[in-house]
Amino acid sequence: MQQGTLMRKVKSKSWKKQRYFKLQEDCMTIWYQSKRTGKTESAFSISDVETVREGHQSEVLQSVAEEFPPECCFTIVFYGRRGNLDLVAGSAEQAQCWVQGLRQLIEPRSFPLTFALVSRTWIRDWFQKADKNKDGRMNFKEVQRLLKMMNVDMNEDHALRLFQDADKSESGTLEGEEFVLFYKALTQREEVLSLFQEFSEDGKKLTLLELVDFLRQEQLEDEGTEELAMELIDKYEPSETARARHVLSADGFLMYLCSPEGSIFNPQHRALWQDMSQPLCHYFISSSHNTYLIEDQIRGQSSIEGYIRALKRGCRCLEVDCWDGPNGEPMVYHGHTFTSKIPFREVVSTLGKTSWENSSSPLPSMGTSPPSSHPQRELVVLASSSAGFQGTGPWRHWVAQRTSLSPTPQELKHKILLKGKKIGRLEDTLDGPGDEAPDVSDDDNGAEAEEERRRAKARGTQRGSALQKDKESLAQALSDCVIYCKNVPFRGFQEARSHSRPSEISSLSEAKARKLIRDEGNEFVRHNAWQLTRIYPSGMRTDSSNYSPQEMWNVGCQIVALNFQTAGMEMDLCDGLFSQNGCCGYVLKPPFMRDEETLFNPSDPSSREGPGPITLTIQVISGQQLPKVASSKEGAIIDPLVRVEIYGVPADQAHQETKYIENNGFNPRWDETLQFQLHVPELALIRFVVEDYDKTSRNDFVGQFTLAFANIKPGYRHIHLLSKDGTGIPPSSLFVHIRITE
Repeated sequence: MQQGTLMRKVKSKSWKKQRYFKLQEDCMTIWYQSKRTGKTESAFSISDVETVREGHQSEVLQSVAEEFPPECCFTIVFYGRRGNLDLVAGSAEQAQCWVQGLRQLIEPRSFPLTFALVSRTWIRDWFQKADKNKDGRMNFKEVQRLLKMMNVDMNEDHALRLFQDADKSESGTLEGEEFVLFYKALTQREEVLSLFQEFSEDGKKLTLLELVDFLRQEQLEDEGTEELAMELIDKYEPSETARARHVLSADGFLMYLCSPEGSIFNPQHRALWQDMSQPLCHYFISSSHNTYLIEDQIRGQSSIEGYIRALKRGCRCLEVDCWDGPNGEPMVYHGHTFTSKIPFREVVSTLGKTSWENSSSPLPSMGTSPPSSHPQRELVVLASSSAGFQGTGPWRHWVAQRTSLSPTPQELKHKILLKGKKIGRLEDTLDGPGDEAPDVSDDDNGAEAEEERRRAKARGTQRGSALQKDKESLAQALSDCVIYCKNVPFRGFQEARSHSRPSEISSLSEAKARKLIRDEGNEFVRHNAWQLTRIYPSGMRTDSSNYSPQEMWNVGCQIVALNFQTAGMEMDLCDGLFSQNGCCGYVLKPPFMRDEETLFNPSDPSSREGPGPITLTIQVISGQQLPKVASSKEGAIIDPLVRVEIYGVPADQAHQETKYIENNGFNPRWDETLQFQLHVPELALIRFVVEDYDKTSRNDFVGQFTLAFANIKPGYRHIHLLSKDGTGIPPSSLFVHIRITE
């Protein structure tokens, strides 16, 4: 990577300043300074960087797109709520040098490198924070300060003993490798060493057969265990000599337990592992509400950043609310409010560039048509130019061949589906010159056609006048774009079963959905087995708060729209469910929720077909390097506890927690066992929450991790904690032992 590179830092159309950017020698820190004054403005750690985007992939860079070519532009995105850093390099080569260099640093090719990188970054960061006089050395007073900063309340005599053991030069200070020795002594994992020695005959190494025994007995790995053991040794054993002898040292054992293979999340489920050839209605789909908003619903900012963030997070159902703008240009904003506005053309451009970066799954888009016809035609022109716009070809095949089923995610890869109003029926739109009309000689199709004639006769003038009203307010070209998701009002399950089609979708408020769940739970599940349902937040949630999506998933609702900009338990559940299956935004529903004649009702777990309840036993062993609470006083040390929460059908909803450990956020030990019975494990989500106990007020959030029960790996596992925003907080983790029994 080039060092001391002159680039433009861009904040707006009018704010573009030249700055020198430089990667420091530690390859972990980047600072930048003003070209004019030479004063260092800021510095950030590589560990703070979430990703790097190329081209005009931010609102700021899109605003200067005519001034700077995309090959010279890139955006550095940070974890949490820190703002993006938008940069323009002097040349495409210079931009690529920085983009590729940063990606190599933040996205290492193998987990051991990630583990080493995190450890090295962690050690360096703490050393720099504690080295108060900045002399590159640390005396004992500074070590005591470091322990407070690291959430450790350690006996002074023990701390002094560790310090003296690491001070090999006997200089009274620690520097370089001496500090590394001190850090390693401080982070000694007694609980892991004890487990290691339990399976090691000599207490110093695990032979290949001993590692196989551990994998089979404790980790419940029953297929290809010897091959897996060899692979783990080759991948995680740091000693070349040990690797050559096919043995695993205590350090290698710890690295394995901290790796993806040692995670509570089944690594095989991180990839695309589910059947993607089922109808769309057989999947839960990651969905956002008013995607363009990044703040509240009344006066909040509308930004394409909302779309970029949602897509990066795996969202596959976006909202694009379009209204008349100046000079007939469609604008996107929350209608009848004071939110800011963004041009529809910018939204389309963003979707065309970012929709398929993380997932090739189809992208249903929820749209509100503007009232006048000219902007509607403009919508069609702009949308049709977007990469992946659906077209009409595939559906013609489906109408002719399989009218009872909707298309599958596999068949609709790289397609954008538009949900909205439509003039008449889908068959009416497609039955034009040169098109093959549906064959109604088949008994089922004939019955359907006859039923439609009866329906039309019954409604008579009402249907005709409604159709005329639609034609007056809706441009035909826009109507023709609505193919797979025609918006229809919900008039009850019986009405839907008699007259609706798989290509149609109804939207329900959270309150309406709850009433249906309470009164007609089984009918709701059956309905969602063949047709899409969208749930949206109450209009009273002007602060962009969220409802719990779990109760909607319990009846099979596919499109459960949440405010992605608002952190909390609700978004943790969403991230937890959709973090599997390649993060493609689609999760296959359980078999008993895909059967149109199912008897399942979430209020009665016994209605589920299949095996009986299972028991989930979780031993919470320890925590590692837990972060301090952001609002805590200087020198304060957290008193951590762990709460395990179960979300699922009402009978499975539960939570239990450990005792709190006083003054130790660095390496707390709980060694407590929690046990839960799950009646419908297929719908259960498990949320691990770490809090700082406070006896006088509400506990403070420290970290969390949420996953679907189906993705749990039993055995001794690490849980790598996430922040309130859903981003990683390395190297903070929990160490647990999981058992699942019937």
